[in-house]
Amino acid sequence: MTADYEADFDAIVAASGSKLVRGYAASECNTAQQILPAAKSKGFQVVLGVWPDVEASFTADTQAIQTYMPGYEAQVYAITVGSETLYRGTFTGSQLLAKINQVKQMFPGVLIGTADSWNKYADGTADAVISGGVDLLLANAFSYWQATPIANATWNFFEDIFGAMLHIEDVLGKGNMGNVQFWVGETGWPTDGGSNYGAATASTENAATFFSQGVCSILRWNVNTFYFEAFDESWKPASIGDDGQAEVETVWGAMTAQRETKYSLKC
Repeated sequence: MTADYEADFDAIVAASGSKLVRGYAASECNTAQQILPAAKSKGFQVVLGVWPDVEASFTADTQAIQTYMPGYEAQVYAITVGSETLYRGTFTGSQLLAKINQVKQMFPGVLIGTADSWNKYADGTADAVISGGVDLLLANAFSYWQATPIANATWNFFEDIFGAMLHIEDVLGKGNMGNVQFWVGETGWPTDGGSNYGAATASTENAATFFSQGVCSILRWNVNTFYFEAFDESWKPASIGDDGQAEVETVWGAMTAQRETKYSLKC
């Protein structure tokens, strides 16, 4: 598994120049155990994830980090507590902040934050988290999931991200992000073989357009961004929505599962 991560890192840096990746659950598939040695050998850093939705996963993930981070502290850029827990309604802002503060006490000196949908930062849901002394806020924004045609996707993406950022600044004090780092936590577009979503059409050409126009442009605005996702996930089953429609989510990768680049990842 460590060798797999090393091969992944070689492909990522060759294609994009990036040396920072994000995970979601440190204990799942022995992620922390396997990825940290690979990160050290390849000069990468990792954002490790704690899944706080149930106590079992919260405990497993924090214990995995406690067990496997020693000796690899330089490879851990940050720890995120939760991924879209406010969006799903799993926690209130105050409840999520309490979980974040638990992790901050466990790992002093490490950047601790969370990731959630952009609109939960913009509409006040996350205000307790924003004002609660967190270090890192990741905002997820997908023009595709808003059924936006590719011609308007970049504009929509920017509107979402900067709407979230402006509200965070309002909470913290106008023009003042303080010590809070604000990043795009997820954005992307499905390639050929994926499902269309309303006026959003899945295609490799559209994914390449969104990357070059949306992702590269927001990077030029000095907003660090995680792209979802590096590689196709052929193991994923079709997701069935409340309307009974099946969505294919196996081909969101900028690269194939064989680590072949689908389009230029250089900005």
